[in-house]
Amino acid sequence: MSSSTDWPLWEVFVRSRRGLSHTHAGSLHAPDAEMALRNARDLYTRRSEGVSIWVVPSTEITASSPDEKDSFFEPAADKPYRHPTFYEIPDGVKHL
Repeated sequence: MSSSTDWPLWEVFVRSRRGLSHTHAGSLHAPDAEMALRNARDLYTRRSEGVSIWVVPSTEITASSPDEKDSFFEPAADKPYRHPTFYEIPDGVKHL
């Protein structure tokens, strides 16, 4: 029998209520996606706080490096139209 350290590592994301985003809850080892889902449910939603769980193999996640944040995110700085600083909100508009 293989040990759990031989099993792939899965990242677990849980959505706590409808309408909210999934957030990273932690990691676990499991032999396959179905077992990862079951283990994630038992481990990260014990108090019925979850309505949706995602499990993703850690090897499938690609992330930017914090050391390269300035050069990686610099292109976004030249697009000022993405920020609402140029828009005037009419007086009658609420909840914006």
